[in-house]
Amino acid sequence: MNIKGHIAVEGPIGVGKTTLAELLARKLDARLILENPESNPFLPDFYKNRERFAFQTQIFFLMSRYAQQQHFAHDDLFSQCTVSDYIFAKDALFARINLSDDELILYEKVASVLEKNVAIPDMVIYLTASVDTLLQRIKKRQRSFEKGIDKSYLEDLCEIYSDFFFSYNDRPLLVVKTDNVDFSADGEKLSYIIEKIAGKKEGTEYISFDSVLTDN
Repeated sequence: MNIKGHIAVEGPIGVGKTTLAELLARKLDARLILENPESNPFLPDFYKNRERFAFQTQIFFLMSRYAQQQHFAHDDLFSQCTVSDYIFAKDALFARINLSDDELILYEKVASVLEKNVAIPDMVIYLTASVDTLLQRIKKRQRSFEKGIDKSYLEDLCEIYSDFFFSYNDRPLLVVKTDNVDFSADGEKLSYIIEKIAGKKEGTEYISFDSVLTDN
């Protein structure tokens, strides 16, 4: 299937962004861009003491994501099919729930300068799941630095993601409920998502595999 452009997969921690991005890249013979949270040296301390280490953690993520985007842009990557497991705008979502008011003001001054030089994906796939599902998946993958993630933090994260994508209209958007889906084990559902990517030209579409609603 000849699909071009930049497809970004987004959603809260544990929802399955990287898994779906990897599967799509393999099926579409696309270049894969993955963020690497393990490279952030402040992250383990952040989950132990979010208030103390939030700003360092957030600024590191902001600059590393920006550097990654610039590296690929200079390689003219987005002229071919590309799949990523994040959008640059996600960083600001985390900042809003993690930073104090004063920290957020400084963060937004830096971010507003950087975001002008970052391309918007051609399509976004927003994955959703219940908080209980996210907690189960986080526990199952057993990343040591994620042991400090609690339910209230995930609830805040899901809420801010929901608010952001409720009014998102920059590019075509697929909203996919994933509580009962394992794309790595269900090739039929993965193929369905690929068909939707190929045919999606505008608007927002909600997919639960029980019903499909379209809002153009």
